[in-house]
Amino acid sequence: MLNLKGKQVYLRALEPTDLDFLYKLENDTSVWEVSGTLKPYSKTVLQLYLDNAHRDIYDVKQLRLCISNKQDECIGLIDLFDFDPKHRRAGIGIIIVEPGDRNRGAGAEALSLLCDYAFSAFDMHQLYANILEDNEASIHLFQKMGFEEIGVKKEWIRTNQGFKNEIMYQKINTNES
Repeated sequence: MLNLKGKQVYLRALEPTDLDFLYKLENDTSVWEVSGTLKPYSKTVLQLYLDNAHRDIYDVKQLRLCISNKQDECIGLIDLFDFDPKHRRAGIGIIIVEPGDRNRGAGAEALSLLCDYAFSAFDMHQLYANILEDNEASIHLFQKMGFEEIGVKKEWIRTNQGFKNEIMYQKINTNES
């Protein structure tokens, strides 16, 4: 049975009411380093994105879900990207927006829910994550959730401080039949 609900959080589709949340997140320059964003997004562009968020993962190769708490507040986003059904793999990324919501188990629970969902609903063989070498919180989270380091992309991400290495993590579906 597919379950996108945990004890602390649940995962849900993006809604039109998430526009202000997306606007705040996508225009937060402190996360542009990991998202690859180069310029601000307008509410008009984000509304168009929300209008198309219902499109099928097999068509757009991405699934973005809100991480919602018990109070039905969106506290973060979790994505499957580069969805490849032929090779049965996808990238996975997560962000918990407010520092006060981090390191309390919500990210781990959301990551566990999405991994289980990807492995069962989409028959994924593997999931991978690309994490900057200085993002200790994400490295800890993905390692805790069973992802293994499989390589380092040297000087992969250009930042204002120079180039940074990106570490690639992978989780193989060990429950395949």
